[in-house]
Amino acid sequence: MAQTQTTFFHALRRLYPHLRPIMPRLILGFFSALGASIVALAVPQVLKVLINDSLHPGGPSSQVWIAVAAVLGLGVLEAGLIALRRQFVITPATTVENTMRVSLYRHLQDLAVDFHDRWGSGQLLSRAMADLNFLRRWMAFGAIMLLVTSLTVIIGVVAMFSMSWQLALVFLAAAVPIIISGTRFRRNFLRVARRSQDQAGDLATAVEESVHGIRVLKAFGRSREALESFNAQAMELRKTEILKARQLAFFSLVSTLLPELALGVGLVIGVMLTADGQLSIGALVAFFATAAVVAGPVEAVGMLLSMALTAKSAIDRHFEVMDSPVTIADPAEPRAPEKLSGALSFHDVSFAFADSLEKENPEYLLHQVELDIRPGETMALVGITGSGKSALLQLVPRLYEVTTGSITIDGQDLRDFSLEELRSIVSVAFEDTTLFSSSVRENVLLGAPPAITATEESATAALQEALDVAQAHFAYTLPNGVDTRIGEEGLSLSGGQRQRVALARAIAARPKVLVLDDPLSALDVGTEELVEARLREVLKDTTTLIVAHRPSTVALADRVALLQDGRIADVGTHSELLARSEHYRYVIASLDPEPADLDSELEDELDLDDDIEDEVNA
Repeated sequence: MAQTQTTFFHALRRLYPHLRPIMPRLILGFFSALGASIVALAVPQVLKVLINDSLHPGGPSSQVWIAVAAVLGLGVLEAGLIALRRQFVITPATTVENTMRVSLYRHLQDLAVDFHDRWGSGQLLSRAMADLNFLRRWMAFGAIMLLVTSLTVIIGVVAMFSMSWQLALVFLAAAVPIIISGTRFRRNFLRVARRSQDQAGDLATAVEESVHGIRVLKAFGRSREALESFNAQAMELRKTEILKARQLAFFSLVSTLLPELALGVGLVIGVMLTADGQLSIGALVAFFATAAVVAGPVEAVGMLLSMALTAKSAIDRHFEVMDSPVTIADPAEPRAPEKLSGALSFHDVSFAFADSLEKENPEYLLHQVELDIRPGETMALVGITGSGKSALLQLVPRLYEVTTGSITIDGQDLRDFSLEELRSIVSVAFEDTTLFSSSVRENVLLGAPPAITATEESATAALQEALDVAQAHFAYTLPNGVDTRIGEEGLSLSGGQRQRVALARAIAARPKVLVLDDPLSALDVGTEELVEARLREVLKDTTTLIVAHRPSTVALADRVALLQDGRIADVGTHSELLARSEHYRYVIASLDPEPADLDSELEDELDLDDDIEDEVNA
């Protein structure tokens, strides 16, 4: 996860395309906020006129009421402009936030699986939620108010110079340390803000992993260890947040204390100037009233600057993901598939992960794989752990891209199809099943063709058939039947139930090529045989490539491909390979044993006990 180092203005340029549609509203919001600040600066001028022209013995009382009305009117106008600013900017800022969030999600869907292998889910979640939420608040408030604050200070200082250049120089002298401190604050705070956001992402990843793995943590009694690890990460984030707060507090101290000190010094000098007749009482009051108005924005500079720096870090983090290249994409001119028979072929296919290819000596998982699977054939893929079976399967739907060589269906390169078309031709079921927090119906029909889900009748028929083939009849016994929500990742179901729902999902897609990464591992042999028989019946024209980890799965296949050290070592029927391949016999011997039928074994033991008892009694 590389960190992007940019300047603040470069980050703003990256953000500008998103801001362009709402710039008129933001500009109106800016002028509303600026107008409110100018109105606030006008109040001291009214007080100056009031004191110099009206507040003296024998002065007309009508002018006092006029001044009171003017101040009241200016106050109402200021409040109205502030409300108008919020009306102008809130809606467009939320629109930009939503657009950027949807764009990020769309890009995440397009990125290859190897990107998601490298990035923690918490980091992506924090970018999609926390960073963009902060960015919206900065666009609606922080950015506008930082500009308005800067202009307010400039306008206020000019007004102060017009009233007394001596007093204005005192306040201007106080600005020099603030500027120096602000430069140091910007550099240090930006680094700490980035660290805080990254640590928050890591913490979110830890929470997500703990929630998803709660059964494992409880089963192995590792809840305390998980808590200690989480507490250590949380403490690191706390230390970083405290460091942020300290840096902000110091800068706020400087930006608040120096204007107050200048105010005290200026008051002494102002009284002396007034006593000498160089400054009127009205001008003195107006000067300090203006100084009070300017002091507010100066004190807010620290908070606004910290918002801007955090927003800059959020922009960088957002575009780190958006700049990640889409390595598996549609061809420039996708080919429309003709009527396919489902002949699947691997031609001189080699594969290595992207990060391995960056090394001087890449480590290839697959080497020059040559394999032909006939239309409608079921081929089992076997090999020892780490031989590259799962990697080979994931190349078929282009979850990963072949490094060299090609994979074809009926002689057409997979890369000639659009991804949407290819993944309607190829359907996948994995051993490590992933279900979504929705109903059984929605999970099963996730990949079903639009023609099937077009009507309620056809969708229901496809659902029932898929559940029947996958032997997932348990779905009808759930509290709300197939409309029962099965919880996050389907964890409310058993492992075998999840596998059967995932298999039903692959079947409902009606593919020409079915790729199965040992999706029956949690099923007993009897259920596996029923599933295989129904698969052959319903998907008799579908070509199936299945990774097998049990002898029973191998025996049900038409042919078997032996994968050894990333290469296809031999292809043949189960009996043929047993007869001629020593490595195949070794692999078969090392496969998982068949799950025992404990009920039958218990009955046999009881029968044996009865026989022994009968013999003893005899």
